[in-house]
Amino acid sequence: MARYPKPVNPNANPQLEPCTAKLPERLSPTAAKDFKQCPRMFWEKKVAKSDDEWRRELSSEQFEVLRGKGTERPFTGKYDHFGGEGTFLCAGCGAELFSSKAKFDSGSGWPSFWEPANSDSVTEKRDSSHGMERTEALCSRCDGHLGHIFPDGPDPTGLRYCINSVSLEFAEGEKGD
Repeated sequence: MARYPKPVNPNANPQLEPCTAKLPERLSPTAAKDFKQCPRMFWEKKVAKSDDEWRRELSSEQFEVLRGKGTERPFTGKYDHFGGEGTFLCAGCGAELFSSKAKFDSGSGWPSFWEPANSDSVTEKRDSSHGMERTEALCSRCDGHLGHIFPDGPDPTGLRYCINSVSLEFAEGEKGD
């Protein structure tokens, strides 16, 4: 029986204890809330798959965005005006990315958040593609492209994590839990 490994950086969240629950290969949105005591971004196991493996597991649109760094058209994503309470997960690996309590309507046409679920959920990377200087948001577990981060968000962070809906799945639950 597989076990959750100890957190990679136990100092990142001193409240986390080593997990003893079963380690599924991938969490479904409905199962994610049962594993909240063991956030996926703290697992030592990083997801590394070939493009062929990703193509078999993702829809063509998910593959284009998550692996090809594409962008869905604005105002077309299912989570742009979504108001459910719970947790947004990576559509590629199931990692916990954002709480619904950090979601806000930016009017940009993409779901926007003012902070990730925790400091290790999202990796930031400089992006100078398309003649622009931006900060790319990546899933810390599978390196899937989520969107971009802009300095025009609300308090308390002043940041706007502008995320493609197709990069996300949603697990219902109490807001912020």
